[in-house]
Amino acid sequence: MGLVRSGRPLKRWRYVGVFSEQLMACAALVQVGPARQSFWALYLRGKDEMRERTRLLPRRRALRLVRASGLSGGESEPGRLLLNDGGVVLDLALEEDDGFAAQCPNGASHVWTRKQAGIAARGTLALDGRPPRQIDALAVIDDTAGYHSRLTEWWWSAGVGQSPDGAALAWNLVQGVNDPPVGSERAVWIDGEPREAPPVAFTADLKQVSCVDGSLLRFHAEAERARRENLLIFKSDYQAPFGTFSGSLPGAVALAHGLGVVEHHRALW
Repeated sequence: MGLVRSGRPLKRWRYVGVFSEQLMACAALVQVGPARQSFWALYLRGKDEMRERTRLLPRRRALRLVRASGLSGGESEPGRLLLNDGGVVLDLALEEDDGFAAQCPNGASHVWTRKQAGIAARGTLALDGRPPRQIDALAVIDDTAGYHSRLTEWWWSAGVGQSPDGAALAWNLVQGVNDPPVGSERAVWIDGEPREAPPVAFTADLKQVSCVDGSLLRFHAEAERARRENLLIFKSDYQAPFGTFSGSLPGAVALAHGLGVVEHHRALW
């Protein structure tokens, strides 16, 4: 994809979210035209402690998000999340798969995206020079590249969980971008198999996600990552709390327990 199309710069990113009973984390590398940015956040649930950092000039040694190699049947190497910043050393292997991809219109152009959800994330976490501890979690991955409209606003949720009968569940739900009635990025995974979800709507307080099929996903925030930037030609205002979920996923899929993130983002870029 070229750096510019129809007068719009290419925006691309890789975002990884990690969820377990002990911690929730996210990390991303973002590029908008020639500009680059990185951010990460780590929430220690037992301590109710949040650490985070955003860098407008990313440092390669601070955060690396390595894509898996050899997917679609070949010998593969897992993806990696490598973070060494602010007293946090996190090293996770990501058991990536082919994911759920969509290409959707956006203004005069288009956006391509691929989501993975419910994949294994295993490795170690060390804080402030203390000995590392083992991490066994589940992850979601968002790879996106496209020529978004100058003003783009979206509501988004991704997470992992279980049904009452023990089936592994995961989801990626969105409103405002990549959300045509059919051919969207919305998806629900049941035991690792994704299927597209019908349209959804988020409440302004981010506490509920309703679906046109009557399903209702409820969210309880535990810790929030939020940031507002005004760089003249680029503006960004978002809130992205971590928390727990209950209720039902699109398709009337009952959710006994879920962990994940909800986000509202308004960008002028």
